[in-house]
Parts: sequence; C-alpha cells; structure tokens
Amino acid sequence: MPSRLDNINEQRRLKLEKLRARGIDPYPHRFEQSHTTKEAVKLLEAREKESKGFAQEPISIAGRVTAIRRMGKASFFDIRDGSGKIQLLFQSAGLNEAQQELFNDLDIGDIIGVKGGLLRTRTGEPTVAVADFTLLAK
Repeated sequence: MPSRLDNINEQRRLKLEKLRARGIDPYPHRFEQSHTTKEAVKLLEAREKESKGFAQEPISIAGRVTAIRRMGKASFFDIRDGSGKIQLLFQSAGLNEAQQELFNDLDIGDIIGVKGGLLRTRTGEPTVAVADFTLLAK
C-alpha cells in the first residue's frame, strides 16, 4: 500500500510531465531578481513613509512557495528566500490562459519568480501583486 508521501511524489511527477508536455521548461536557466523579500518589504515601508502607498514600478523576486491560500478569484501565496518571507497576490483576471494552467499546477515547495507591484493588504501584510510569474523549479 503506497504511503501518503509516495502519493504526493507521484502527483508532483505527473504535474512535471504535464508541464513538459505543454513545452514549459520546469527548470529554466536564469531569472533576473531585482530584490530579496527583505529588500522588497523595506522598499514598501519607505514608500509608505513617503505616502505613495502602492509601488508603481514592478519589482522581481524569487523564492520557495511555503503556503497557498486559494480564495476564488484571488489567491495568496507565501514565498520565502534566504532573507525572509513575503506574500503574493494572484488574481485570476490578470492571468492569461497559459499562466492560469501553470498557476493551477503550482505546489508548496516549488520555487517561483514573480514580477509585480508592492502593496499592503487590509490585514497589513506586505504583498506583491503578481503581474507575471515563472516556475523556476518544480
């Protein structure tokens, strides 16, 4: 009888094969990262002190997915890098069909790179509003 871990590994292997069948490289060679999560939070705090709020110019960060909260048309992910953690906001209206398929295949433990603007949610959480994302490692 397969264990729970065996089932999870099998599901991830199937998702990996599905990505490759769609022509997506699950391990791209590079991603240009403009900030670490800690730098992004400090940038947001500096903008809030200047009363600018939402950061207009996008930043790019990368990290391992540590939490996924799907809530209808909006989903929140937490990613962590060597410097800290930040929340990501994915809105289904902002994703094209290919991105939506890739988004549905993301799991906890995947490493992703994202580009988007900074904001603070109603609960006070520093967040990147994702405009584009890339799977860096499945």
